[in-house]
Amino acid sequence: MTVHLEVAEGVGTLRLDRPPMNALDVATQDRLKELAEEVTRREDVRAVIIHGGEKVFAAGADIKEMQGMDHAAMVLRSRALQESFTTIARIPKPVVAAVTGYALGGGCELALCADYRIAAENAKLGQPEILLGLIPGAGGTQRLARLIGPSRAKDLIFTGRMVKADEALRLGLVDRVVPADDVYAEAHTWAAKLAQGPAIALRAAKEAVDTGLETDIETGLAVERTWFAGLFATEDRERGMRSFVEEGPGKAKFV
Repeated sequence: MTVHLEVAEGVGTLRLDRPPMNALDVATQDRLKELAEEVTRREDVRAVIIHGGEKVFAAGADIKEMQGMDHAAMVLRSRALQESFTTIARIPKPVVAAVTGYALGGGCELALCADYRIAAENAKLGQPEILLGLIPGAGGTQRLARLIGPSRAKDLIFTGRMVKADEALRLGLVDRVVPADDVYAEAHTWAAKLAQGPAIALRAAKEAVDTGLETDIETGLAVERTWFAGLFATEDRERGMRSFVEEGPGKAKFV
């Protein structure tokens, strides 16, 4: 298998394992979709880490495989490619990307599917598809522009240039930069903390934010309003408010 799922203490790690560069071939794309669906279903997975290992996150698509595809083949495959990444983006739980080494092309697009990105000091990210006479095809033109703004996204997409971790942080492409040896541990700390949080409220928060980014503000506010009121029917809301009143903030134990 080119992607493995490891679950411990409420945290599920999707670990890419296709050496040497974790190129995202068709089998890996399909496996990512399969495991994203699994962690979505599993109640013992409360938060998710996407990790490529100590040396590289994912250097992009498998170019040799793609070179053999004609227009008709890619018309069929491009939808499946996008669906595999969208399934990851739609995981209704907190998702963090632990980025080491290269995250290029499809690798960068995979990181964009996460809610939060922690990068190694030696990380390099980019969308170099233009250098192949292509554009990003796994969500890069859409998610990157929403994350860092259209003009910055166009700069990266038009030029195909790679950015180092410090510039990626300034652009908002990553959220934290840490020493390479600490990337996975930091991602696990982030995920483990949220795995102890109120699962339904976290799901509601993610859906409200993501829906709002994809639609008009009135629709976004309606989603927020519906979830906000609905959470008053949950045991976690009762526990959270009771703990706040009796013990102060930040001490609730959620179920």
